[in-house]
Amino acid sequence: MRTSTISIRRARPADADRLAELFDETWREAYRGIIPGVSLERMIGQRSSQWWLGATQRNRPLVVVDTGEAVVGYAVYGPARGRLLQAPGEIDELYIRPDHQGLGLGRRLFRAIRNDLADHGLVQAGVWALEENDRARSFYTGLGGIETARSVDRMAGAVLPKVGFRFG
Repeated sequence: MRTSTISIRRARPADADRLAELFDETWREAYRGIIPGVSLERMIGQRSSQWWLGATQRNRPLVVVDTGEAVVGYAVYGPARGRLLQAPGEIDELYIRPDHQGLGLGRRLFRAIRNDLADHGLVQAGVWALEENDRARSFYTGLGGIETARSVDRMAGAVLPKVGFRFG
């Protein structure tokens, strides 16, 4: 019998290569057909291993989902970067590798982030999802998120509507 331990932990500099690969894989799967191709490729290209190495050393929390064999998810979060979400905490990014989606890892990661934010006095948290990203919107709604804001991102001349969800 083989058992596996899944942990959620702070990212380390040694995770940089895997985070770059994970970003590439998750963003292609999530945004192909939503973010214009050239813009998507440019964004993926900017998140090299060197970029992720720097991210592991910044003050904004970066955590990973580690199966013991591989890093299969990550999230970045902290105090809100703006006021539109009407929450003091914000989840900037939360992604799970496509072949590990549907196993409850995203929910587990989300709960861990919410607990950490609450431990730091940020009981309410918000997150943005592109309007066309039905999977993300369904995920956040299923976690009890309430739609509180709408805005747009602009990339390569494209206007990408986004929806803000608040929790807590």
